[in-house]
Amino acid sequence: MPTVATLITGLAATRAVLPCSIPSPSRSVWHLGPFPLRAYALCILTGVFVAVWWSDRRYRARGGGRDVVLDAALLGVPAGIVCARLYHVLTSPDAYFGPHGDLSLIPQVWNGGLGIWGGVAGGVAAVAWLLRRRGLRLAPFVDAVAPALLVAQAIGRVGNWFNQELFGGPTTLPWGLEIDAAHTPVGYAPGTLFHPTFLYEALWNLAGAAFLVWLGRHLLARDGATGGRLAWAYLMVYTSGRGWIEYLRVDEAQHVLGLRLNVWTSLLVFVLGLVGYTLCQPVDDAVACPDRGARGGPGGEDPTATPGREDQGDHQDQGERGDQEEEPEGEPDAPGPVEEPDAPGPRSARAPGRGPREEGDGAAAG
Repeated sequence: MPTVATLITGLAATRAVLPCSIPSPSRSVWHLGPFPLRAYALCILTGVFVAVWWSDRRYRARGGGRDVVLDAALLGVPAGIVCARLYHVLTSPDAYFGPHGDLSLIPQVWNGGLGIWGGVAGGVAAVAWLLRRRGLRLAPFVDAVAPALLVAQAIGRVGNWFNQELFGGPTTLPWGLEIDAAHTPVGYAPGTLFHPTFLYEALWNLAGAAFLVWLGRHLLARDGATGGRLAWAYLMVYTSGRGWIEYLRVDEAQHVLGLRLNVWTSLLVFVLGLVGYTLCQPVDDAVACPDRGARGGPGGEDPTATPGREDQGDHQDQGERGDQEEEPEGEPDAPGPVEEPDAPGPRSARAPGRGPREEGDGAAAG
């Protein structure tokens, strides 16, 4: 059986016979009049769009309401970007606060520099606040989003390719990444090929997304619910790849005990994900909080329903009751007892053929 070292040596020899490499884009900004179109921003926005679209499909398949994912994205994405930038600035402070630092670079997100862990923490905190206000549970939501988030991260990594940043060390492998002289790190000769870590992480994330989809189906078939475990599995899947990919990179970073800070972060988050997955006790995947009424909202309102839909249903119920109300038996012309307008009395019975009202079907039911 050939070893990994033998395979790598063979691939390097193949490159000597058939020279090949991955070229870097010659430009990362295009101008439409006075407006710049930056490839990095376009990749981030494309990833967000794909994640929102897929998350919405997955969440609604679990019983979630329409527009819940979109509303969460409108709040969570900006919060995630701000926190991701803050995480990057705090963990790579030299470029901003060092002897030659420039504070004006902090808001320039389009040049790269978003820390994923700050983005995840900020986005989850904002979405959790929103869902709590609506009486919705967090676990079904994050389980729906987890695979889509990995796909978004894979698409976003393509932006690093356009910016010619965050690549790994030198390599002689056939898929070595070409870096132009303006972006080649100090100490490396022009024409040196580097590990395309953007590609490694993009492929890892796409494979991880497929794994989470499979895991979700497996847990549903076995336990009947995922119960937040896909979110914990996401932490393990992503960090198990990010750890070794981060180790390959040669860009400047804070080091702790000889390892890059994000390597330690990946190790700690992996352990957190493992503990969370192990201790997680799946109950069900109901999207509504059990203490917010029978249908999830305060006063019996359904937080997943489209606004106005129940009102239309109530008007229709009243119309049906009026149309289907039967005449009392007896002489058709015999006057019936006149009910005093202000006299309290029992409400009319429901129309024949209609089942009992669902709990929480309008405020009057409770």
